[in-house]
Amino acid sequence: MVAYVVFTRERLRDEAKLAEYSANVGKARGGHELTPLAYYGACETLEGGEVDGAVILQFPTMEAAKAWYDSPAYQEVRTHRLLGADYRVFITQGI
Repeated sequence: MVAYVVFTRERLRDEAKLAEYSANVGKARGGHELTPLAYYGACETLEGGEVDGAVILQFPTMEAAKAWYDSPAYQEVRTHRLLGADYRVFITQGI
């Protein structure tokens, strides 16, 4: 069953660090099978706190999504994202 990793950016703190993350996150894909479905397109917050941007990645399974997120390559580049902005990130199973 497919799974989605959803990133919602809640607050930008350091544009340079986030730019460094954006420039390098593609290299962290490694051999992981993923499909980008949304990448900082127009979005509108309908409920809850304001969302500054969103990314949705599709993976073949929850295990594949977690393996990518926990991979050394992604964890290394993730550091820049954490310094650049506040995010909420979760994995959800699709149907």
